[in-house]
Amino acid sequence: MTIRLTMWNEGRHEKNDPPVAKIYPDGMDGALAAGFGDRDFTIERRTIDDPEQGLTQELLDRTDVLTWWGHVAHDEVKDEYIDRVQQRVLAGMGLVVLHSGHHSKMFRRMVGTNANLSWRELPEGDLERVWTILPNHPIADGVPPFFEIPASEMYGEPFDIPAPDEIVFLSWYKGGEVFRSGLTFYRGLGRIFYFSPGHETFPIYHHPMVQHVIGNGIEWAMQPHKPSRKLDNWHRKEPIHR
Repeated sequence: MTIRLTMWNEGRHEKNDPPVAKIYPDGMDGALAAGFGDRDFTIERRTIDDPEQGLTQELLDRTDVLTWWGHVAHDEVKDEYIDRVQQRVLAGMGLVVLHSGHHSKMFRRMVGTNANLSWRELPEGDLERVWTILPNHPIADGVPPFFEIPASEMYGEPFDIPAPDEIVFLSWYKGGEVFRSGLTFYRGLGRIFYFSPGHETFPIYHHPMVQHVIGNGIEWAMQPHKPSRKLDNWHRKEPIHR
């Protein structure tokens, strides 16, 4: 089944930071899209500077899965557009939130907390070892027991989120920290996958295993629903038992 994928990337770093533009000349979303060549995806790409900040109702209505990467412009995203995305997720659209998207209005809205964490950004980066701790999960399909990212931004615990439905990946850093780096949540009829590796100043989205994990996450988040499956607020006039 072809998945209609919309990749929402804030896009500000690639425009304003020459070092980032050098690493990602086609954007971070472009680097990921290049790694999805063997996936049955039809891809549309949007940024915050597109009309209606790239989140038109028409686009969302034809989107099966939305990926979200943001960092420096979280507060610029209008609440009315966050409302649109939230309602589509509750109705069954998949959502894959990447890296610093943990502080986006969207992710905070969906998990209900500030989603704060500890972090460290070194010029040379931190070695990140991503451990697969739920190997039977579809998102972990084809992923080895662990893989390494030579240079990454450290994200560490505590991570201020409610208990996730599943912890698929756990990251360890050279500095000794650990982080729940691959998490799933179920909201309404929608599935959410959060994956933390992906800092803009390192070529993490060119990493084949990172591309593979995110591709798996998109396929998992795709959850086809029949129109009859709705979570409405409805009046049950007649009791089940009389």
